[in-house]
Amino acid sequence: MSKAHRIRDRFWWEVSPTMERPETALNLRIALAIFGLVVSAALGVLSWLAGWFVPAVALWAIAVIAVVNLIVLAQKRVKRGDGHSLFS
Repeated sequence: MSKAHRIRDRFWWEVSPTMERPETALNLRIALAIFGLVVSAALGVLSWLAGWFVPAVALWAIAVIAVVNLIVLAQKRVKRGDGHSLFS
């Protein structure tokens, strides 16, 4: 075990009430990614219909980024495998 790894573990032992490293809030990140996908795609369609083509393309690019983010988060959820999810 490296010295840096031991220092990080010692930090969480002293600071955390559970004496464990905190885990990321995957449920919150998934919910925010879904919200970003829906909002940016919908606003992109509305922008396209209004004749604003550049903002529509930019919003669709953000929607694509949200899809990629959802894929990464889903892989993390499967890798963690702790069974705690609001969406299952």
